[in-house]
Amino acid sequence: MGKALADAFAPARAVFAEVDDALSQKLSKLMWEGPESDLTLTENAQPAIMAASMAVIAVLKADGGLDIAKHARLVAGHSLGEYSALCAAGAFSLSDTARLLKIRGQAMQSAVPVGEGAMSALIGADIETAEAVAKEAEADGGTCVVANDNAPGQVVISGSRDAVDRAADIAKAKGIKRVIPLSVSAPFHCPLMQPAADAMFNALAKVTIRPLAVPVLANVTAAEASDPDTVRRLLVEQVTGRVRWRESIAALRELGVTTTVEMGGGKVLTGMVKRIDKELATITLDTPEEIEAFAKAL
Repeated sequence: MGKALADAFAPARAVFAEVDDALSQKLSKLMWEGPESDLTLTENAQPAIMAASMAVIAVLKADGGLDIAKHARLVAGHSLGEYSALCAAGAFSLSDTARLLKIRGQAMQSAVPVGEGAMSALIGADIETAEAVAKEAEADGGTCVVANDNAPGQVVISGSRDAVDRAADIAKAKGIKRVIPLSVSAPFHCPLMQPAADAMFNALAKVTIRPLAVPVLANVTAAEASDPDTVRRLLVEQVTGRVRWRESIAALRELGVTTTVEMGGGKVLTGMVKRIDKELATITLDTPEEIEAFAKAL
């Protein structure tokens, strides 16, 4: 993870080194050599995904003259990616972003005892049906809410295991094609994450949020935010709140966005964008070749 970037670009190597220093941990070694079981732990995965994205940004700034204020209308990220987006927009330093995501990962992991929470993807469900499924599942006890409204036909529910398990049967009875239990370590973006939200409230209170070069399209509102205090509040709400990705992407063209650029981490978000709005142009920057070509075009 990120090894090809580090091998090809000095600015990428500098990003990974700074994240290692900020965390007092050889996260880069874990990213490049594993073991994968350690890398996928939430407390490691979150800063690692951010580091891979910011390595791309660093290369484009150094080699292509990327200026977020000049070249971007806004920034956005999915769940933890919102921190990467904010770092790209200059709201957080790279070191602060890494430390915040380490705390976020640890807090989310410890908020609910292992085995007591669950998440499932409802494939083929629209948001209204997914909300109805979650509400019905909660009626018999436990917690079940829509956690991620990712794209048409892809909605994720989250909550206590018993309620999420019940939701699978309810969903099938409502004609939803498939229900896929997700291999996650905790039930993210649901009220059970309140202890993690409290931890992030405390962590974010100690960090300076600088003026953003461009607004962030916030997960929990699917609307622009640029005021530092508002950003801080929304990041706390995000821990227990819904990731409104479908609504966010659907809003882009009205906000003057015609092209999305996904930086690091493959093409998952780009795939969602294409399902939400086929008219938007999409670019993915993951390999050294893709990054070099884009830098020349800036």
